[in-house]
Amino acid sequence: MIFNAKHDKFLNLLKQISLNLKESTQFFVDFHIHQTEDLDKFSTVMKKYENKGDAYIHELIIKLNKTFITPLEREDILNLALKMDDVLDGYEEWAKRIVVYQIKESDKYMKKFADYLLEATKEIAKSMDLLSRRKFFDIQKHIIKINDFESECDCLIEDSLRHLFQTEKDPIKVIQHKELYEMLEEIADSCEDVADMLETIIMKNA
Repeated sequence: MIFNAKHDKFLNLLKQISLNLKESTQFFVDFHIHQTEDLDKFSTVMKKYENKGDAYIHELIIKLNKTFITPLEREDILNLALKMDDVLDGYEEWAKRIVVYQIKESDKYMKKFADYLLEATKEIAKSMDLLSRRKFFDIQKHIIKINDFESECDCLIEDSLRHLFQTEKDPIKVIQHKELYEMLEEIADSCEDVADMLETIIMKNA
């Protein structure tokens, strides 16, 4: 095999990035906010996950610059890592926004978005595990699931906005919640971008 153990460092690092993403999403879903101090803690922890993700990206770039032969095209390795980082950046931005707005309670639509996003990131992590073992054909079923969860979020953004405009009379709350819903839907789009990148890699390497 042309790629010996030392080249697995790239695929293993992609796997670590996905596990950090999954862990951050689980925290995003599980954390309960009751008071202002909880908002600050939530944002702080999400920032730590984002910083950890950035450190992985930095490490990956250094390794790519120092290695002549890589298990996948170096642009594909980097782009896949950056697509996952976009998902994590979206979470961190959302966490900062609810601090600004001082929103201490998620509604049913936000919770549903979070549930779909958690499932999508679990599928991303499974895909990265398979990629690290070069099981390219087995990744496709997880790509389909990621896209399915993104489609669910597309439907959810329509439902959430329709409900918001029909029931909320406070224009400030309308503006705030509309932005928060749309930010969550954008995170789902970023998950789909990961799936698209995985599909490109499969086509080139399977």
